[in-house]
Amino acid sequence: MAVRTPDPDPDERDDDGSQRDPLRDLGAAFGRSERQSADASFGTPGGGAAGNPAWLTDVELTEARRRLPMLYVEAIPVRTDGMGAVTEIGVLLRATPMGEITRTIVSGRVRYGETVRDALFRHLENDLGPMAFPLLPPQPVPFTVAEYFPIPGVSAFHDDRQHAVSLAFVVPVTGTCEPRQDALEVTWMTPEEASSDALAAEMEGGRSTLLRLALASVGTLR
Repeated sequence: MAVRTPDPDPDERDDDGSQRDPLRDLGAAFGRSERQSADASFGTPGGGAAGNPAWLTDVELTEARRRLPMLYVEAIPVRTDGMGAVTEIGVLLRATPMGEITRTIVSGRVRYGETVRDALFRHLENDLGPMAFPLLPPQPVPFTVAEYFPIPGVSAFHDDRQHAVSLAFVVPVTGTCEPRQDALEVTWMTPEEASSDALAAEMEGGRSTLLRLALASVGTLR
């Protein structure tokens, strides 16, 4: 199954201060447009380009995806015991605009001018809710770098829209997770369940491999 790396932010405001449209941003995540409105796109005069000249129009985003690797962060939320050992792994249940139900992880693009840490926090809050309380160190270090290619078979990861380079992190969360956007729920699994073949069959774009690498990095893969 081809991976789709979603990146909508329905509760954030645009650079001109207006409330963002979650359906519009969801369309951006699936390659239709990075930002569009009824009268102008962000990269054209009248659409707020002066406020954020780095924002891409739909045409510019498509062209960038044809020519450049896109940078993403991905996060696997975990719960730990008093000794810091991972006891549960959070896996998202997500509905796609095509009507498919898949299992996936927290994922999204890094914005121009945004630190990796800020991008990681933003996507964790977007997918898990503001009360998830992720524990991020001052300088997060990925457990691996995943390369998604539009051509299947180049690597273990596939994204039919683009070549994407993803920094992947294991992130402990201490609060209550209430999924938002197109995430329907977060399912907490034991390490054994998270590394099972049954779950791998439900995950998209090779992310089951990423999940097993995460488990191995924290010493819970058996």
